[in-house]
Amino acid sequence: MAGHSKWANIKHKKGAEDAKRGKIFTRLVKEIIVAARMGGGDPNANPRLRSVIQSAKQQNLPKENLERAIKKGTGELEGVNYEEITYEGYGPGGAAVFVESLTDNRNRTVADVRHLFNKHGGNLGENGCVAWMFDKKGWIPVKKADVDEDALMEIALEAGAEDIRDEGDDVFEVITTPDAFEAVCEALDAANIPYEDAEVTMLPQTTVSLTGTDAEKMFKLMNALDDHDDVQKVNTNADIPDAVIAAMGM
Repeated sequence: MAGHSKWANIKHKKGAEDAKRGKIFTRLVKEIIVAARMGGGDPNANPRLRSVIQSAKQQNLPKENLERAIKKGTGELEGVNYEEITYEGYGPGGAAVFVESLTDNRNRTVADVRHLFNKHGGNLGENGCVAWMFDKKGWIPVKKADVDEDALMEIALEAGAEDIRDEGDDVFEVITTPDAFEAVCEALDAANIPYEDAEVTMLPQTTVSLTGTDAEKMFKLMNALDDHDDVQKVNTNADIPDAVIAAMGM
């Protein structure tokens, strides 16, 4: 398992602009509604809701927005009925792409996602065509400037983390199983170790190195999918060169 950090860190840099547009809040509210609808409005009895509430607090989602979203999910307030749908396909150079969405109109969303794949040199595939290339894991980035590596390893591993990775960027990556994700986050909180953008996501088992035009097209495809209103998360096993990322303004 490797290579998640490249796109994850690109998304982190996009975060400030996404926040300006309110996109992060929109995604969080959708996820809260679905989590509350599926498991109830009590976070103590609903691990999925508890996890997204933690993310919402990290992103400073206003408390009233959070509470209103929970009530929409439980039916106390009228709300949109979102459906969870995943899409799988291939980008330029054969790189795998896994898209998670929440939508109130599946026909609209699949048409839009297919259009984006086609427009940027990829193609939408059948369910299962690339899912096997990814593992569902907790991912917690911690800035190197904020923590001593040995201390991070001791605290995270004792709390149940699987691995601590250093891929040469400005963050350490704490990797967990989905079940251990919350416990590791709580351990980092207790130790006053700050982190951002922690999530349970799909990490690629291996990566595909792209260069030249393929790398540029793949970057544009990922950006276009990530910017779609119905898309919650988008992951890939593409390894895009730093030079291409810099040329694209990231």
